[in-house]
Amino acid sequence: MSRAFWQPHRIVLVGLALALAVWCAVSLRWDWVPRYFDLGVQGLWRTIWILVVTSVLGFLLAIPLGLAQAAGPWWLAAPARAFCTTIRGTPLLLQLWLLYYGIGSLFPLFPEIRESWAWPYLRQAWPYAVLALTLSFAGYEGEVMRGAFKSVPHGQLEAARAMGMPRFTILRRIWLPLAIQRALPTLGGETVLQLKATPLVATITVIDIYAVANRVRQDTFIVYEPLILLALVYMALTGVIVLAFRWLENRRPQRRA
Repeated sequence: MSRAFWQPHRIVLVGLALALAVWCAVSLRWDWVPRYFDLGVQGLWRTIWILVVTSVLGFLLAIPLGLAQAAGPWWLAAPARAFCTTIRGTPLLLQLWLLYYGIGSLFPLFPEIRESWAWPYLRQAWPYAVLALTLSFAGYEGEVMRGAFKSVPHGQLEAARAMGMPRFTILRRIWLPLAIQRALPTLGGETVLQLKATPLVATITVIDIYAVANRVRQDTFIVYEPLILLALVYMALTGVIVLAFRWLENRRPQRRA
């Protein structure tokens, strides 16, 4: 790090953080960690893959949602706008419970579903968690991509049309890459929010890292230590997400004067 980073106020903050870390390590109880270590690793892995899968699938769904609202005909724009409005206007917990306790409770009533290949998956909780988080991410990112598509300079698209480029080629080589570049900072923030939304899956019996911390509290009646460790885990994951999106932003081609 450069000398400019080590300013007096930052030195004080680093010192306080180190002092707090030493106090937590010495004064608090951590004897429960080896007992729940394997379960914690499984919960952490489940949190990560739910975050990655739902963010990727949600973003892939957000692209046509944003494009339909930005340039589609009314019969595509209206359903896309209604979907985004519904998702953004209702709590994620409500959406999750409607899928799991609502639609999920109807599947056992149909013998065709119970005897199909999909039943071993539909009887579990994680597909509903993935679906709810995917739709939530898509609803918010659909609006982000709508603004990103509209922010691309119209002259660049007109120039591509004048050169005889097909519409799909213009979308693939010019419009979509430029829209994603403009949306990257917001996408990073929304991915962090998606990480913070993953603890809700514990309400439908999915064992993520939050559910593991909650189980430790219920089994041992130790409250603060699991929550402190959980906060550190989420802060570390958030740091990785922020650094990854900053790396992507720095890879954008810079305009030359």
